[in-house]
Amino acid sequence: MTVKPQHGQPVTLARVPLPWALSVPTALLLVRDDPRPFALAGRWAGGGALIGSAPVRVAPAEADPFALLDDQPAIAGCSPRVAAGEVQPPPPAVGGGWFGWLGYRLARHVERTDPPPPTLGDPPPFQLAFYDHLLRLDANGQWWFEALWTEGRARALELRLQTLRQRAATPPPPRPFATEPWRITPSAAGHELAVAACRERIHAGDLFQANICARLDSRLAGEPIDLFAAALTRLQPDRAAFFSTPQGAVASLSPELFLERHGRRVRSAPIKGTRPKPPRAAAAARARRELERSDKDRAENIMIVDLVRNDLGRVCIPTTIEVDALAEVRPHAGVWHLVSEVSGRLRDGVGDAELVRAAFPPGSVSGAPKVAAMNVVAELESTARQLYTGAVGFASPLAGLELSVAIRTFEFQHDRAWLGVGGGIVADSEAAAEAAECMVKAAPLLDAIGARLASPAASHRPSLSPPPVLRLAPRPTPRPDPSAGVFETVLVRRGRPLDLTAHLRRLRTSVAALYGDDLPGELETELHVASWRLETGRLRIDARPDDGALRTHVTLSTLPVRTTPTVLCPTTVPGGLGPHKWADRQLLSALAAQVRGEPLLCDLDGLVLEAARANVFAVEDGCSLLTPPADGRILPGVTRARIIDLAMALGLHVREEPLELARLARAEEVFLTGSLSGVEAAHLDGAPGSDAPVAARLGAAWGRWANGAAGPSVPDAGPAPLPA
Repeated sequence: MTVKPQHGQPVTLARVPLPWALSVPTALLLVRDDPRPFALAGRWAGGGALIGSAPVRVAPAEADPFALLDDQPAIAGCSPRVAAGEVQPPPPAVGGGWFGWLGYRLARHVERTDPPPPTLGDPPPFQLAFYDHLLRLDANGQWWFEALWTEGRARALELRLQTLRQRAATPPPPRPFATEPWRITPSAAGHELAVAACRERIHAGDLFQANICARLDSRLAGEPIDLFAAALTRLQPDRAAFFSTPQGAVASLSPELFLERHGRRVRSAPIKGTRPKPPRAAAAARARRELERSDKDRAENIMIVDLVRNDLGRVCIPTTIEVDALAEVRPHAGVWHLVSEVSGRLRDGVGDAELVRAAFPPGSVSGAPKVAAMNVVAELESTARQLYTGAVGFASPLAGLELSVAIRTFEFQHDRAWLGVGGGIVADSEAAAEAAECMVKAAPLLDAIGARLASPAASHRPSLSPPPVLRLAPRPTPRPDPSAGVFETVLVRRGRPLDLTAHLRRLRTSVAALYGDDLPGELETELHVASWRLETGRLRIDARPDDGALRTHVTLSTLPVRTTPTVLCPTTVPGGLGPHKWADRQLLSALAAQVRGEPLLCDLDGLVLEAARANVFAVEDGCSLLTPPADGRILPGVTRARIIDLAMALGLHVREEPLELARLARAEEVFLTGSLSGVEAAHLDGAPGSDAPVAARLGAAWGRWANGAAGPSVPDAGPAPLPA
């Protein structure tokens, strides 16, 4: 069979049988130290395994990952998608193609959806690479070396085959690995609060179903490839996948097929409905019958089947869409699942790019209607999804397209490891049962890698429950839109901007993280010149993207008048608003309209994050300060850092650690810190105000520092030196 790439030399498929008796985990270790190793094991390409490394092309970060799926060599004498209507069985060979993953974050490139909660870790939104050779284990247990052979690559591929044969003669052993106890965010109690909020929105008619997830986090000592090899040996899921890149790695133990295209025929097999599958046969049979008879789980599954039918209807001939299996109970690693199958035949001219765009992200892990569900997910989840609930797999010029749903998937970056778990929420979902289902899904995975859950976090129930997540409107009020920009407010005294270096550092960090840009080099001088016009006031610096360029704008104004002490009204914002000072304040404004004071943002576990415009401190034992950590969920306040330094200089003890709402309510004093007001006394709504001697002492120390930092005004002497 001959193939021609879009550019370059003709390509022939080469297949060499290999007399190996290697297990898939052992064969994977043959390529562990190569660039970008990968493995797919289970039902991929008709069953067996695909293993590869050292791609000939890596997709750049700016590429359209969906369009790349169609960027394939053409097979001489036959379209890669064959004649319309022809149904192709899994091919006898794969040879190569695009392999990798499409993260859930790409959903915002497909549909107009709300911004997600803060991102913890920063893996790329997708990873795709083109491999012109691989190892394949077929369904009969035969290993093959397969390649898309060109004259220009002939020598390299011959050497590659020789190297793999040499390595297989003495396969490398696995290396030890271990993970720290896994902590879940939110806790079971916090997840129940999110489920209750989702049910409220369903009962109000905002949507029918949403998939609400939590996240487990840990640290990995060792290498992800060894963790995957161990988990694969234990679990043997239908759609296992491993990819390692310079930016991080993924180890997916997914049971779920997202899309499979052979010829013009497309198939999807959504999963909704879960029960644990105990090791004892009698108990497993009871759990199976319970799932089979569950009206709630069946309804949940059927909703997603309808959604998948609609997604495929965008690209398939309508009369060809069929439900081949409906809510069948099938066994998977440690669980029973309800599985359905939907198929159809693609319209003429539809390629893999259009197919995947039409169905992405998978309906089983978003909800129905899909866009409404994704907006509720963005509102109620505590951390942004990354790869999790996206897709993993390949697109091949010979073998078609196969993608799994990225569930039961470990993700790694540096030594950090995380795992998403969740489930579909419908009108009659029970919050406690949904929280328990998360752990049912996680338990076999943790057991397979010899890991355990950090039990205190899993059983945490706050002594003072956080308030419900307010339903502000039928459509969620979105989190801040990054495209609206970020800003800094700086106090000006005697013509000098205070702590300008720290403010610009924070703004520069946000601009780099959000827009991949830097502040103008002349901005600092501009700010000094602008400040000379004010004796006392506020300097505001806005930065936002505009047609590919970063625009900055500077404004001066008088200081706002505030009433003290500030009344703080707890409001739950899952995951907080992140470490940036957002120009888009519509969510904060909407929350402020619902309370009689200033919103105090808390997470689903009742942990205090920050006030709407300031950082929060509690005073205990007369001389001990407690403030929430700058862990990526709150703005790392410039004045917060200044007050911590001043407090320690005064002999006060300062701790940055999680602060429960109940603990804040018991505190001797509560105060806020901000760049314009310094230190500001506060108290919770409903609590009586009290003297605040520590806040007053710190406020006086900040005032002395501010007066000294301002110094005399010298508008004719050029830019003033910044404080050390």
